[in-house]
Amino acid sequence: MTSADGGRQSVKSLFKMLEVLEAFSSSDPELSVVEIARRTSLPRTTVHRIVDSLRSVGFLEQDASRDRYRLGLKLFELGGNALMNLPLYREAPPFVDTLAKLSGEDVHLCIFDGAQMVFVNRRNQVARPHNTVITMEASPCHSTGVGKAALAFQGEAVIERVIRAGLARFTPNTIVEPKRLKAELAAIRARGYSIDDCEHEPELRCVGAPIRNSAGRVFAAISASGPSRRVTPERVPELARAVMTHAELLSIRLGYEPSSQKPGAGFSGKHAGLDDEARHPSSETKTPAEWTIKS
Repeated sequence: MTSADGGRQSVKSLFKMLEVLEAFSSSDPELSVVEIARRTSLPRTTVHRIVDSLRSVGFLEQDASRDRYRLGLKLFELGGNALMNLPLYREAPPFVDTLAKLSGEDVHLCIFDGAQMVFVNRRNQVARPHNTVITMEASPCHSTGVGKAALAFQGEAVIERVIRAGLARFTPNTIVEPKRLKAELAAIRARGYSIDDCEHEPELRCVGAPIRNSAGRVFAAISASGPSRRVTPERVPELARAVMTHAELLSIRLGYEPSSQKPGAGFSGKHAGLDDEARHPSSETKTPAEWTIKS
């Protein structure tokens, strides 16, 4: 075998290892070798060998019964390091703080991991004990403001994958029909922001907007949320202006160039109604689809 052949074989082995790790999910946290083989279409002997290797380095853990596996804490450690080293993690705090101050509402910043939204930063109006522990808390895409803001700008294959994973109902307002969710995502792309109309938590309304990287790809989202009695349908357009502006300014800080944006790309391009601090941070009842910003 030549060195080139050896290199190709190593790459194939790495892809197989990744397939095994991706077989696990939040809905199926523990799997047997047989289940992994069935999900990956890999031979059982191959899965046995890969599982043993992943367990030896801490990427998988074996339960007491010895026949089921789960993702190991080593992955959590690496994930925490990856999160803290993201430019988004370093650059976001001033924007999150300013949006929270300007809106007077809770602000959440999440990154899209391909299936759900993982919290990166948050500011709550009700003071809570300071906690520096990384919990990797995640939220669904179909029922939250940040989730729909990010999902709306993904490819059709990604949207279909999220739908196939299941659209769980959290409140009477949760969108659980695929056709209706796709229509909602199209409306979000058209207006540039998402609305969680008490869909994830009762009596909690949220407005979200997408965040782009230097290549213009939507990979995260930011939102402002509050009690529905305070975040009324009439207030949604005003709040959306603030959220979209902060999303755009943070995207620019990350290297995004708005001049390259295409129609319906998710930003209004206007900073009307925002004070100088918001533009430059230091370091009748309508249905959601009908809420639009009036210039």
